Amino acid sequence: MSNNIVAVYGMLFLSLLPFSLSAQDEKLELSLEQSMDLLYKENKSLKIAGKEVDIARNEHQKLNSFWYPSVNAGGAYVHMSNPMEVKQPLDQFTGPAKDFVHSILPNDELISSILDKIGTNTLTFPLVSQNLTTIDASVTWPVFTGGKRIYASKIGKAMVALAEVNRSQEDATQQTLLITAYFGLRLGQRVVDVKEETFLSLKTHYEQALKLEQNGMINRAERLFAQVSMDEAKRELESARKDLGVAQQALKALLSMESEKNIYTTTPLFINEILPPLQDFKDRIPSGNYLVNQLKLQEKMAHDELQIGRSAYVPNIALFGKQTLYSHGVDKYLMPRTMVGVGFTWNIFDGLNREKRIRQAKLTSQSLTLGKEKAVTDLEVGVDKFYSQIQNALDNVKALNTTMEMSEELVRIRKKSFQEGMATSTDVVDAEVMLSKVRVAFLMAYYQYDVALINLLAVCGTPESFQQYRLDGKTEHFIFQNE
Repeated sequence: MSNNIVAVYGMLFLSLLPFSLSAQDEKLELSLEQSMDLLYKENKSLKIAGKEVDIARNEHQKLNSFWYPSVNAGGAYVHMSNPMEVKQPLDQFTGPAKDFVHSILPNDELISSILDKIGTNTLTFPLVSQNLTTIDASVTWPVFTGGKRIYASKIGKAMVALAEVNRSQEDATQQTLLITAYFGLRLGQRVVDVKEETFLSLKTHYEQALKLEQNGMINRAERLFAQVSMDEAKRELESARKDLGVAQQALKALLSMESEKNIYTTTPLFINEILPPLQDFKDRIPSGNYLVNQLKLQEKMAHDELQIGRSAYVPNIALFGKQTLYSHGVDKYLMPRTMVGVGFTWNIFDGLNREKRIRQAKLTSQSLTLGKEKAVTDLEVGVDKFYSQIQNALDNVKALNTTMEMSEELVRIRKKSFQEGMATSTDVVDAEVMLSKVRVAFLMAYYQYDVALINLLAVCGTPESFQQYRLDGKTEHFIFQNE
């Protein structure tokens, strides 16, 4: 008999060993707000979305550059095979001169011979030398483009707005993932608390059963049943701890944490017993949902593309000017140093490219309009789904309230009755197991509520309101009477 008692106490010591070791583990307390701060500092997806906004802003600035004049400088050195010059034969001048002389001196031969010799020559005037060097500055300023610049600027603004909506969508996605992971860890910790409390309670019950067996008040079968129940509770506790470890790693991976410390969540699970009606959430979709807003912006961009296509039918008018900064080999009287003017270009026929571009823009706009309408319908179905999950969680909590009170009272009564020999070990174990299941069911309902709520708010485009819902909600602390 003494050997059995030693073995039992040895087993009890070993069963308590994991608790003593776990108590020595370092913990890192982390609230939901602190987790959000870490998410915004380390999350790569959010950083990429922020860079995409910067890229869109830079593209907008590039499009705005068409409003300003372009200033260019250019220079060239040219060597020509032959010089540029003007050659003029002199016979066209000497012929009239001979006629004039003959009219005065009919028999003159001397002057006529001289004029004939002169007329055989050619007079050469150089215009541009064979080697030319010029450095010029030119300015071109479009003053009318048919509206191209206006609509291009609008497209640039829409691109920035689209990138910002994409960033907000990524923000909502990461918030949803974080809240799911954070409260998943919170759920795991609280389930471990429940399983640990159940194990300790059944361990105490087993110790009592051992004493009662020694005093002959219960038989060996009841003591063995208490022992088996305690071992089963310990197995469930270890399983819950393994699940908790997985939840720990999931949250650390999301927050890019490399610390070996175990995270201990300080923000409790919660529910709100009163929520706005379903239609209120559906009404937010057309103006708040990220996908719908993206389609709206793309639809606006397609409309501006259509206007740009139509503006191709009108001419472009621009002011221009040119200033020669340095010139060698070209005289000023041949090429002026300064020129200003106004000109236009008008594309009369471009192979029907304009017509095809306009048709493409119209088809794109029509497709986006249909896509937006379909998205609103599909998202309303999503709202129905998440709202239904919330209502199911609330219904489960309401149904479990009475069961919780009954289970706690039943455990108290059966423990007392067992000590007085009025109840069996089976009765106590059944009451403890039922209380444990009810508590876990409560925690699961709270977790399902929180996850469904953040998904619902993300669909509506208002994930930031989750914080206010949490502050107004009822936490899970009431499940544990010692808190």
